[in-house]
Amino acid sequence: MKVGFIGLGNVGGKLASSLLRNNFNLTVRDLDKNLTKNFQNKGAKIANSPKELAQQVDLIITCLPSPKVCSKVMESEDGVINGLSKNKIWLEMSTTDESEVKRLGKLVLNKESIALDGPVSGGCHRAATGNIAIFVGGERYAFEKILPALTSMGRKILHAGELGSATVLKVITNYLASAHLVTLGEAWTVAKKSNLDLSKVYKGIAVSSGNSFVHETESQVILNGSYNINFTMDLVLKDTGLFDNLAKKLNAPLEISPLIVKIFEDGKKKYGSRAWSSMIVKRMEDLNNINFRADGFPDELVDSEQEEKGYEI
Repeated sequence: MKVGFIGLGNVGGKLASSLLRNNFNLTVRDLDKNLTKNFQNKGAKIANSPKELAQQVDLIITCLPSPKVCSKVMESEDGVINGLSKNKIWLEMSTTDESEVKRLGKLVLNKESIALDGPVSGGCHRAATGNIAIFVGGERYAFEKILPALTSMGRKILHAGELGSATVLKVITNYLASAHLVTLGEAWTVAKKSNLDLSKVYKGIAVSSGNSFVHETESQVILNGSYNINFTMDLVLKDTGLFDNLAKKLNAPLEISPLIVKIFEDGKKKYGSRAWSSMIVKRMEDLNNINFRADGFPDELVDSEQEEKGYEI
């Protein structure tokens, strides 16, 4: 299977690297020529446009920062859709809007091609080692056809249902992660002002009912002070906004979600759109005139688990 990958950013570049590392015939496309040159040096081909890439491969993967960018890549004159033909597969790995995935999916179907959504979850450090989780929505037979590529990019692969279902699931999980990050800021505040040993608090939470993936990962770079989670404030706002807007479309009144959006809007205003998302806890540090520093924690997360062949869960 020839694979094309569009979008070599923080997550996309790592997913594409996993394909290359696992000997896939890979063609790449990104506006940053330095990124594409790096992949070319490692054996990948470079496409001059999304259309050209789509014409040359069997599976087209997009991993882009926003629905607006994806629409441009897909629908422009030299975009992916104009390069599609019968039985090609488009896999949208961006975190995006369900209705947008379905809208573009219809355009793909009109070209006798197949559309799947396949967002990832687990952090950039797990994307780097091929151990990230991948949710996939769309036709089962198409999912099975590209499963070798999926299991090379990720470890735990879930077929979530019809097209768009994976996108909804991803938005839900990102909302939960954002909510837990905000509550961690308050938890660390109480721990600090109670004069507890924050290193021991980290361990205590990790073995308790209050534990979470967010604590095990993001608390480490919070306690270090780097906050470097390789994910930015504007991306969290995009994700929390997608969740909140979806609830409104479903006529499902929520209580906590609007507050989470408001808190991250305040974080963006205070620290900037490109600040690391884990800096949201700095609102509590600033408000209480404290910091959450502790010795022995890394300034950036590294996945210590060895790369494993992925599998469907």
